[in-house]
Amino acid sequence: MGELSSLGFLLGSSWASGINLYLTVAGLGIAQRMEWIQLPGNLEVLGHPLVIAVAVILCLIEFVADKVPYVDSTWDAAHTFIRPVGGLTLGYMAMNGADPSIQMATALVTGTVAFNSHITKATARVAINTSPEPITNSVASVTEDVSVIGVLYLISTHPVIAGILVVIFIIFSVWFLKVMFRFVKKIFSRKPAEPPSNVASEQE
Repeated sequence: MGELSSLGFLLGSSWASGINLYLTVAGLGIAQRMEWIQLPGNLEVLGHPLVIAVAVILCLIEFVADKVPYVDSTWDAAHTFIRPVGGLTLGYMAMNGADPSIQMATALVTGTVAFNSHITKATARVAINTSPEPITNSVASVTEDVSVIGVLYLISTHPVIAGILVVIFIIFSVWFLKVMFRFVKKIFSRKPAEPPSNVASEQE
């Protein structure tokens, strides 16, 4: 990969990790196994059958959990540490053989990108869960899965485009998170309605 292609790969894979780490690992592993892509550094280990099998099982569990109201937010909360660390690890492994300072700097960037996409997803899900109907969760979950698959396709065919799209998403997420945090804060800060006062006076 050239420098721009490598950057696009790193940004795309770390962004996808923040949305769905297991789908990302499974997708990259299958692509490596099928020789659709040559993963950089030590990432070729993702093509091992055991790694793919575990990633697919966890992906199926997330596929179900991610579509149940409130369960999805609990799942996201549990992955606030896992997804960014996953993105960080992918960046670190991808730069194996590079200068240690570059390897560590890359890991920090990819971990941050993964955290950005994760927190954006998690915040959006909290807002969606304020709606009483469950359909929105399924639509959001499927949309996220499709976007991850789309990014994985781009990083294997047009990594530079994938990198550009991730940069655009990060810029958008700054505005989006600001709006969503205000919305969520407003929802959860509402005081419960006070019971109506008794206006009837007692007869003596």
